[in-house]
Amino acid sequence: MEVWGGIECSINRVDDNFFDQLLYAGHYERQEDLKLICDLGISKIRYPILWEKHQPDPKKQPIWTMEDNLNYLKSRNIEIIAGLVHHGSGPKYAPILSEKFASGLADYAQKVAEKFPWINEYTPINEPLTTARFCGLYGFWHPHHKNDNSFLQILINQCKGTILAMQAIKKINPYAKLIQTEDLAKTHSTSKLKTQANFENQRRWLSIDLLCGKVNPQHPLWKRFKRAGIESQLKFFIENTLPPDVLGFNYYITSERFIDENLSIYPPQTHGGNSKIKYADIEVVRTKKAKLAGPKILLEEAWNRYKLPIAITEAHLHCGREEQLRWLNYIWKSAKKLEAEGVKILSVTIWSMLGAYGWDKLLTKNKGKYESGAFDLSMGTPRPTALTQQIAHFVNDTPYNHPILQSDGWWEKPTRLIYGHQIYSNPKKKLNNNVTPVLIIGANGTLGSAFTKLCTSRGITYQALTRNEVDFTDPQQIEAIINKYKPWAIINTAGFVKVDVAEQETKNCFLSNTIGPVNLAINCEKFGIKLLTFSSDLVFDGLKKSSYVESDIVNPLNIYGLSKAKADEQVMHYNPTALIVRTSAFFGPWDKYNFIYQVLDSLKNGKNYCVANDVYISPTYVPDLVSASLNILIDNEIGIWHLANKGELTWYELTLEVTQRANLSPQLLKPLSVEELGLKAKRPFFSALSSTKGEPLPPLEQALDHFFESYKFN
Repeated sequence: MEVWGGIECSINRVDDNFFDQLLYAGHYERQEDLKLICDLGISKIRYPILWEKHQPDPKKQPIWTMEDNLNYLKSRNIEIIAGLVHHGSGPKYAPILSEKFASGLADYAQKVAEKFPWINEYTPINEPLTTARFCGLYGFWHPHHKNDNSFLQILINQCKGTILAMQAIKKINPYAKLIQTEDLAKTHSTSKLKTQANFENQRRWLSIDLLCGKVNPQHPLWKRFKRAGIESQLKFFIENTLPPDVLGFNYYITSERFIDENLSIYPPQTHGGNSKIKYADIEVVRTKKAKLAGPKILLEEAWNRYKLPIAITEAHLHCGREEQLRWLNYIWKSAKKLEAEGVKILSVTIWSMLGAYGWDKLLTKNKGKYESGAFDLSMGTPRPTALTQQIAHFVNDTPYNHPILQSDGWWEKPTRLIYGHQIYSNPKKKLNNNVTPVLIIGANGTLGSAFTKLCTSRGITYQALTRNEVDFTDPQQIEAIINKYKPWAIINTAGFVKVDVAEQETKNCFLSNTIGPVNLAINCEKFGIKLLTFSSDLVFDGLKKSSYVESDIVNPLNIYGLSKAKADEQVMHYNPTALIVRTSAFFGPWDKYNFIYQVLDSLKNGKNYCVANDVYISPTYVPDLVSASLNILIDNEIGIWHLANKGELTWYELTLEVTQRANLSPQLLKPLSVEELGLKAKRPFFSALSSTKGEPLPPLEQALDHFFESYKFN
């Protein structure tokens, strides 16, 4: 079984706007993306030569924008599966509901084959059934229709276009093969909705049935075409059968649906129905009322139906890094079991190599939210994630033993249940003796408690220790807990946090902020354990007047900053593979020991609040900070990283924003210079942080939105 790769490359149309995933990703300007992908050892890549991109004007010859990239892939001996339409509805001169679509695609396909005669495998149209539903049945994409007739006509046009395109290609290259992709879906239901579920489960095969010439008067959906008045068009498929050389199936956790007429237990956005009955449509994984079939069973159904070679042509999950690793492992193991049972399964395709944009809004908005893939493009250039290490093991057919994989994926746990069930919760401390944990030092602090919460919600096994349970300034105690818990990583959230008090309690500050982290670094290096520890923006002097990045020279102005700077230097000296996260002025919803709570509490009680109006910072939302830190920890990143929400403002400007959101009067706020505040520890006037490494946190505005969604102002 091989490992293939693919990049999300949709050019879909909404009204008169064309949304281009590769434009968002910057891929058109970076051929180095392909070197990184090829270096993973994949044998094939699903790669776009998209019609809308290359020939937007029918009166002009195509502009082969991707020619250099295609030639590079050829030079690396990577076989290309050329995609011509990916969730697109055609150029404006050949829209998907018109007769021009199929003939226009065939004409373009011939030009592609003439230009690149050495390409032997094609997917003329990706997931035609999905595109037909989104364009013709649900109205998400152009032409935004919502009726069965449009759905069927769009599907016919796409399948006809696929056949005509392959016929045109084969005239140039008789050896060309069709790799036809489709969503591997299934609908489950209550007994009352069995008829609807049966219909949808017949419909899921419709694109492949059309290509294989199976849609005839005996087909269960023939009457649908007849009612739509388009059954005469089906003669083309019977006379021009084109069974795919490979059936490519794309399986997602949302591919299996459950429909239920009991609307009261589901939110309104899930409600829909047919002409006879209203019902909710939800993901199977979110309810106990149906059992997830999973990729193995659904692929067996496809194999038994068609007996054609199968490839998993998209394997991807938008989630935390640990769940992405578990999902790929789940898909890979399912495919390997099928291979062992004699199913002709050719590959698993790592999809979204470069991530994807806007799928949270089903590609209905410009760009939209980014989700990373095997590489993270958050900073504009590809950063390898832990998935690349997993892919290397798949390529070599060797086990990938990251401790994260010792736990089940979220789709296999009680926490997956949402609808009609009590939300499942774990105890604060969680240690499964069969799973290697992470060890959290400083469990009772703001960061420590946040890590326990997010490790619980993300299914990362941990053991959390308070300062009373371990003194990390004592090397012997550190060694003892390592021997006891045998963690794969230690997350140090302990430290001396009172910046002004540190000016008098210098010894205690250095013990907690320097000696402790260095002891952890030495022992983690000794035992081969990953270390994550935290630093501060106060290592800088503020003279730069623009946001600080990781490579900037430190020059602390106070004892607290000096203790952190010394720790940064010595931790990296004793443990070059350690991960240090610098952050700034964090706030969060889970405890009241932060600046924003103090402001709100004072104003609520009618007290004046004095705040600096000349010190610029990067306020950081703790859930964002912890989530990103876990991702880069799992990715095995090293060195110093800056993680702070995007945005820089003064403490006073932050308080104004907070009071406005809380509908409080700012009259009690007293803006003062930092000198007028009379603080014991000197502050840099500018200590905002930014990063050159990746994993940026969301904008501050979004972080504040999330904070106030959780905050209860009484």
